[in-house]
Formats: sequence, C-alpha cells, structure tokens
Amino acid sequence: MSPFRERLALWGALSRNPRILKAGPGINRFLLQYLRKFRVRDVGGNLIVHSHLPPVNSRAYRRFIDEHLLGKTEGPSHAQIGVTSACPQRCSYCYNKGRSGRVMDTETIKRVVKELKGMGVFWLGLTGGEPLLNRDLPDIIEGAGPDCSVKLFTTGWGVTPSLAADLKRAGLFSVSVSLDDWREDRHDRGRNTPGAFREALRAIEVFRKTEGLDVGVSAVLSKEMIVRDEVEELLSFIGGLGVHEAWLSEAKPSVAGFWKSEFVITEAERKKLVAVQDRWNRNGGITVNYLGHFEGREHFGCNAGRKMLYVDAFGEVSPCVFLPLSFGNVAERPVREIFAEIRSHFPFAEACFINRNYPLLEKHAAGRIPLGKAESEELVAEARFAPATKFFKMLYRI
Repeated sequence: MSPFRERLALWGALSRNPRILKAGPGINRFLLQYLRKFRVRDVGGNLIVHSHLPPVNSRAYRRFIDEHLLGKTEGPSHAQIGVTSACPQRCSYCYNKGRSGRVMDTETIKRVVKELKGMGVFWLGLTGGEPLLNRDLPDIIEGAGPDCSVKLFTTGWGVTPSLAADLKRAGLFSVSVSLDDWREDRHDRGRNTPGAFREALRAIEVFRKTEGLDVGVSAVLSKEMIVRDEVEELLSFIGGLGVHEAWLSEAKPSVAGFWKSEFVITEAERKKLVAVQDRWNRNGGITVNYLGHFEGREHFGCNAGRKMLYVDAFGEVSPCVFLPLSFGNVAERPVREIFAEIRSHFPFAEACFINRNYPLLEKHAAGRIPLGKAESEELVAEARFAPATKFFKMLYRI
C-alpha cells in the first residue's frame, strides 16, 4: 500500500467513528500526530497501526473512543493475563520469576476477562508461561468477544498449523513470537533453552501461513545491544522474516538479577530507540513498535495501575506485567475492587515506574517476589512518580 493510500485508509477508518471529533481538537490533533508515525497495514481486512492498539476499523477501537476518549472512564484500557505458569524456556529476565500459587482454571480466566472488559479493557494480551500450553486457549480468546482485540505473546513452542488456524478463528488478531537476537547462540543462551531460536523461526512460518493473522516478533533488548548500536542489525534480520511488525522492549529490572544500574537504560538510550523506530517507520518495510515510544513522555506515558493491569497465572493482580507487586487475588476479591485500590496509589506518569523505582524492590522484597499487598503499598508510598503526560492532562484536565 502506497503512503498516500495508507493515509487515505487511516482517514477513512477514523471517519467511520465521527464521534471522535467530540473529544476536542487538542485530543484529535495529538492522536493524529501519533498515528501518522506509523504505516497502516491491511491484514485480513483489519486496518492495523500497530499491535498495541486495536485495528482502527474494529469494534474494539470504537470502544476506545466511546469509553475512554468520550466517556473518560477511569478504568483500564489494556490488560494482560497469564493463562498458564508452565513454560519450556527459562529466560534470565523473565518478569514471572518467583510467582507461585494455584493456577487459575479456564472458567476463572474467562470470568476475569469479562470483568476487565466491563471496566473498559478493549485490548487484551495473553501471556504465560507459554500460553500455547493451555489447551483451552481458543476458548479463552473466543470469550473475549469481537469488541476486545486479543494479542498473543508466545515463544511459539509446539504451535501447529491447525492450532494457529483455531486461534485465528477464535478471534485472535495479532501474535508476537519471541526472538531476542539474530544470532542463534545468543538467543538460546539468554533463554537458557537450546533450540529456542529454531523453534521461534518455525513458529513464525506457521503463523505467517495463517491467513488474516497479524504476525510480529517481540524482542527484549539488552542494554548491551542498545549501547553497541546493534538494534538495527536485529531489525534487518527480523525484516527478512516476512513478518508485519517488530515489537521492542528493553529488559526491565523486574527480577533480582537486573536490579543494577548497568542493566537499566537511560533516558538518552530510550530516545535513541525512539529515533530508531521513527526512522524505520518512515523508510517503510516492517512496522517498528517500541514500547518506550508508546509509553514515553512524548505520548501516553507509563500507564501502570491506571490504564494497564496484569493478572498473573495464579490470579495475583499487578499494576503492570513488569511490576512484581500484588494488590490482591481474583480468587478472593473482584478485579474491579483490586484495581480501585491500585489506582489510588498510581497516578498518570510520563516515565516507566519500574525503571525509576527498581531499587525499592530490593529494599522491600526480603527475597520474596512478587511482593505481597502490605509490602507493595509500602514500596509505592516511597516511590518517585514522574508528572503526567500532556495527553492525559488534556483528557482528564489534571
């Protein structure tokens, strides 16, 4: 699709939702400036800016407009759920290290999905462990319904063409296969799993052959890779795989092994990645979607505990998938009630909470991750929060 046709498609999709004009000129100008940094892809009839947003011609996107831009709901827009704790890989940076308990059954997961949607969630990420190991995954996806876009984060381990087709039929709109390096030995070493690289490449081929499915690679970047300017080499490799998107995030200081400043990126390094993303998107090819761009101070900021929520495989509710803090369990209290408590502690902020406050984890964890409710509240009371972004200041007039 040519740049002109892409822009025409974007305007056409947005014009189907004329109610967005009621959000006001400031909000509309901000959103258009953001959306224009990406190319619109037509994947099976879905007009996709990037996989962290619903297709702009979807019912889920209409909910974003009606419930969040116009209704100004205080509920979350995005959520992730761990649908299993089982995983064949042992990644050094895994944000689920140390989590334990009784794994949620399928009916509990479906109930949580329904509750989250009722609170405003229109984008749902399914993670794990390895979510493909949950045999009820198609049923869970179908339970989200057509008005909530579902994305799958996976190592690709064990996927078959029939399973991929089942996931697409159930309503899956996007999948990201984990691939952290273009060098097989480094990828396998970072995940402590021989064969992880080749399995990821096999899975990418399986998903690519699934008609109408948005397919991407999710890469967790080490600080070393960023400092050495190796990210563009990784992007060149990913672009050769024939996928639609490269979803990038730096390794977060969520676990003890990363609670050191030499592993945490600086603001200058974040801006370097933002520049890489914008340059690649201007030049065409795959879409580059860096989490620190979406959640940067220039755009929507850190949404932990405000517009983002994470429910791990054991039902523990955290403000963000990268924050090993628990404020309650879905087996004991409704998600809405737990979220209301979290929201009272977390303001809108322009900078990543965990990147700013990871030293407090070491202080309060006492060897236990995730922190329990009391310890989580103590940590947040000491935390440093950045100011709110321009977008949320405009939206909520704060």
